[in-house]
Amino acid sequence: MAEPQPFSRIGPVLLTSPVVLSVPHAGRDYPADLAAMLRIPMQAAESLEDRHADLLARQAAASGGVAGLVARVPRLWIDLNRAEQEIDPEMTDPPLRGTALIASAKVRGGLGLVPRRLHPHGDIWCHKLSVDAVAARIRTVHRPYHEALAQLLAQARMRFGVAVLIDLHSMPPIRQAAGQPTARVVIGDRFGRSAAARITARAVAEARVAGLPVAINTPYAGAHMLDRHGDPRRGIHAIQLEIDRSLYLAPGLREPGEGLPRIAGFVAALAAGLAEEVTGWRDAAAAE
Repeated sequence: MAEPQPFSRIGPVLLTSPVVLSVPHAGRDYPADLAAMLRIPMQAAESLEDRHADLLARQAAASGGVAGLVARVPRLWIDLNRAEQEIDPEMTDPPLRGTALIASAKVRGGLGLVPRRLHPHGDIWCHKLSVDAVAARIRTVHRPYHEALAQLLAQARMRFGVAVLIDLHSMPPIRQAAGQPTARVVIGDRFGRSAAARITARAVAEARVAGLPVAINTPYAGAHMLDRHGDPRRGIHAIQLEIDRSLYLAPGLREPGEGLPRIAGFVAALAAGLAEEVTGWRDAAAAE
């Protein structure tokens, strides 16, 4: 039996926009034998998903002609928004050792490259993983995804002179202090490192036009995806887009809801707005 593809490409073959979409956490192609490997129930494992965020991207690509990648392999198997070195050394047998490993806060919290623990359920896996098994997940899923995304961004930059990555995620509803506005959208730009200020400002403006309360970098500033692909000095900008999943999922947050068309429309409008923003830069530079 052929191995499932780790991701799908969406949108036109010939790029018509400098904006590229990435959906790294919505994969639902769970291996058939996965349940036997888990200490936790499968439904608990699904809580790691950005549930149905891929539908938002697919509709935006269909209506706005934006290309992108959608992960099919679940985050539980390997997290595409972590660096290859963000591995908990104690979850493999034998334990991984070496100065190259990154002991990030996410790793310490159990959510490294391969998630180890899930609150409030505890350890995810019945047994420690072999080093070869982790290496295979990196080789067959993580590297191909990032290589394909880098190629898409390079193509966009070559064609349009600039490229913008929207790394699309969903988040649980944020609980704010009494009397404070509740953000329904969070724009992350690694505190200005992964995108020009004008990109972030335009993203915020598009959220406000859509009537969505928005925050910047709090509580989500982005992670490996932005660090790896965002390079404003080379004309490649990257933002993380977190959307309150209650806006587009039905009550229970497992199935698509009535709000999905509206939020997909917002994603499409955001992509169009960012394309307009950076195309304006190019045209202004050409006129000088």
